[in-house]
Parts: sequence; structure tokens; C-alpha cells
Amino acid sequence: MDDAERILGRAAALGFQHLGVARVQIPSPRAAEFQAWLDARHHGPMTYMEAGAAERINPQARMPTARSALVLAMEHNHRRPPDPGGLTGKVARYAWGRDYHNLAGKRLKKLMRQLRAEGVACWGGIDTAPILERAWAEAAGVGFSGKNCVQILPAHGSWMFLGVLFLELELPATQPITRDHCGRCTRCLDACPTGAFLGPHVLDARRCISTWTIESRGPIPEHLRPGIGRWVFGCDVCQEVCPHNVSAPDSPEDDFAPVNAWLDLPWLLGASEEEILARFTGTPLRRPGARGLKRNACVVLGNLGNNEAIPALERVASGQDPLLAEHARWAIARIGM
Repeated sequence: MDDAERILGRAAALGFQHLGVARVQIPSPRAAEFQAWLDARHHGPMTYMEAGAAERINPQARMPTARSALVLAMEHNHRRPPDPGGLTGKVARYAWGRDYHNLAGKRLKKLMRQLRAEGVACWGGIDTAPILERAWAEAAGVGFSGKNCVQILPAHGSWMFLGVLFLELELPATQPITRDHCGRCTRCLDACPTGAFLGPHVLDARRCISTWTIESRGPIPEHLRPGIGRWVFGCDVCQEVCPHNVSAPDSPEDDFAPVNAWLDLPWLLGASEEEILARFTGTPLRRPGARGLKRNACVVLGNLGNNEAIPALERVASGQDPLLAEHARWAIARIGM
């Protein structure tokens, strides 16, 4: 068994359904587009994108002996449960179940430990490492880059987590997908509630719902709040309208099942920080913190326009947290419009 067959076999046994290999090139694929995106400040409050730019553009700055990029993808799709109605908010699909860092990330680390034990130098990660994952996936033939800036696998869709493992071994490269499977379709660009797409393949994160409901710790710009709709954590609109996701298969991983597809917003506003963090232990929903989730809940309740939300909002509006109080007052005013 050669190196490629052995390594790919181990990755598949760990639950990564789609694999590809690209030869390491410097700069990284799509490096020029990434730098232009940073220069335009389109990354918004995600300062870590800029802080790790040098390594994203040149992985050999982190691992000088890197020769191959092994790309690994794990599907996470499950069907969204029926709308419960009432004062509930929607959660982006990737965050419905267990935190992918605790599942896909740990499996990637296990593969790294196995290889290092055999004397094979490697380095990589899933989402948290300074790597241009989608660019390497495109180069390795693991899907193609959609106009909505997500990686799409024909017949499988875009509901997947990507990881990249740089190896000192020179593995045979797999063929990239050269056909443009988006064609003339612009459904994702047209459907964005906040107009975050400046054009195909160009996302301004400063207008993205996911940026403000997950990454930001401050106030959500008022002009964007109505577009947030019912999204209390993240946003899936550009993927939900994509034709490639119409028949996306369900993930075999039960840990990604839709446990938290919908959240009770009055409960969020009334619960303590300890209660919220305890409930969402081991899930991505802890990322914005209890305060961020409460802020988001205020915005969604304002968008729902239901008078039944006013008592819960009034309690927050009269509270000691100025950030939450301002968002609650905005929501109350919006309900009364």
C-alpha cells in the first residue's frame, strides 16, 4: 500500500466522506483574491483573518516542508424540523448539534497523531487554523467555489465542513473541477436579506447576518437589523436557495442532528448566563456568548412584530446592560410600528 492509499484510507475510516490532494504552491490558491478582500476591509470585525494572513497566503511560513495539501470534507446536512411558530428564532444548520470542532476537528487531530507517530510531519486544522480551506479544496477537486463563497459538491451540495492537512509527503494530486456548475444562476446573490454580496464570489462580511449574530460582540447596525429576520444565530439563506442543495443527502453523523434548529427567544432573554452556557455546552451556540444570543433574540423578536414579546423585552430594556437595553428598546419600537 503506497502513502496516498494508506493516508486516504485512514481519513475515510475516520468519517471524512470526500477527499482530495493538491500540490502545495506558494502563494496559496486564491491568495490574490484573499488579499484584495482584506485590503477592502470586507472581513469586518473578524480581525483574526488579517492577523493570520501571512500563513493563509503561505502555509510554508508555518510548515516549511509542506509539499501536499490533503483536503477532507465531512457532510453535516439534516432536514430542518417544522417551524414551531410563536416567538422562536432560526439557527444556521451547521450549529444544530455538536460543535464540529469537537467531532471533525478531533478526528483530524487523530489522523495527525497517527502520521506523526510514523515520522510524517504534518500540520492543519478545521476552521480554526490560518488556512484558506475553500481555495485548497477547489485546487484538490473537493467541490467548486460557488457564487455565494461556499464550496459546493455536485450531487451533494454545500452542507459540509472542510479541513486541510499539510504533509511533507508528495502525494499524487487529484483533478480539480473545471466546469462552472453555477452557470447563470444568481439565486444566492439575489436572496441575501442584507445585500452582503457585492457580486459573484465577493462577500462583504460587514453586511453578513452570520458575522453580526456570531462574530460581533458589539451592537448590530440598525440598518441591518430588519434583514436579520428570524435568524438568531447565523444564516443559511444563500445555501437554502441553491439548486445544488435541493437533494443534498443527510449526514450519517447523528451528532449533527437538529437538536437546536429553533430557539425559544423569551427563554433566552430570561435565562441566566450560566443557564444558557450550560444548555449549549459542546455546541457552536456558545460562540457569541449568552450576551450575544440575548442581543440577537431582541432583534428577532422585533422583526417578528408580536405584541406577546413586549413583556420580555421590557424587562431587558430596563436592565443594567446598555447593549441589550438598546436592542430591546429598538425591538419594542419596531413591534409598535
